Amino acid sequence: MTLGGGCFWCLEAAYQEVEGVQAVRSGYAGGQQPQPTYEQVCAGTTGHAEVVQLTFNPAIISYTDLLDIFWILHDPTTPNRQGHDIGPQYRAIILYHTEKQRQQAETSRRHVQAAWPDPVVTEIVPLTQFWPAEAEHQNYYRKHPEQGYCQLVINPKLDRLRKKFHHRLRQG
Repeated sequence: MTLGGGCFWCLEAAYQEVEGVQAVRSGYAGGQQPQPTYEQVCAGTTGHAEVVQLTFNPAIISYTDLLDIFWILHDPTTPNRQGHDIGPQYRAIILYHTEKQRQQAETSRRHVQAAWPDPVVTEIVPLTQFWPAEAEHQNYYRKHPEQGYCQLVINPKLDRLRKKFHHRLRQG
């Protein structure tokens, strides 16, 4: 499962708390440039979005449940923007791996649209290639919880996750 909803640090931190998610890897996808760097993606010229790739146990949590969490972690109505993060690299995107995932993502997006007065613009496209981000971007929140971005942007998202999906989170 590969998702983008703004800065990859936010999604990574949230999904690392979800029971059944076995691994979360930050990276880049949805663009044309092979082996992009963080600096290239931030310039907004590669076509890539900052994304996370999840490995999960479907016996514990379903793809659909992971999408339900995704919708509360970003604003799906703002093209190429999440809060103060602006540019195509921050667009909301679901990159499906299978036809079944595509169908589930489209159904999920239709259901979410009812909760938003503005059009949901989250893209749903096939994953063609995932490029892992550099080591300093992996586990960013766990390494830097005191950093300003983590405090001001990531913590409120984690608070929403913990309130709405407390029953889906790792215990202890």
